[in-house]
Amino acid sequence: MENSRSMEIAVGAFVAAGLLALFVLAMQVSNITAFQRTEGYTVVGYFQNVGGLRERAPVTLGGVQIGRVSAINLDQSRLEARVEMTIGSHYDDLPSDTAASIRTSGLLGEQYVSLDPGGMPDALQAGDEMMLTQSALVLEDIIGQFLYNQSESGE
Repeated sequence: MENSRSMEIAVGAFVAAGLLALFVLAMQVSNITAFQRTEGYTVVGYFQNVGGLRERAPVTLGGVQIGRVSAINLDQSRLEARVEMTIGSHYDDLPSDTAASIRTSGLLGEQYVSLDPGGMPDALQAGDEMMLTQSALVLEDIIGQFLYNQSESGE
């Protein structure tokens, strides 16, 4: 009787540890662990199309994550998407002419903002606007343009 009780406790602990490991893995994969705020400064970029970019998406420089997208709104006066990016405080020397583009990780992966540093001597400050932006490539638009070009060349 005592042996079967300890076996049940061991199996229960093993199942609980497995469920906890699955929960932690799901949090890391789904990017939910990003609830903590990135400490740093916020810069703004305006894009004609953000595609599937979401809040909390990574902001990278040279493939290294240096921040997160903190907000995405529509600017009513410009009729463009306004993307706020919080850059880590230890990356405070980005040139003021840094370019931002929306990229996709993999063929059907999540979208992120990629920064390409410029050559200006002055650095981006909190609240600055990124002047050079490149919108997301929308797969449907590319396929539609290809089909349109094919139909024109066939006539």
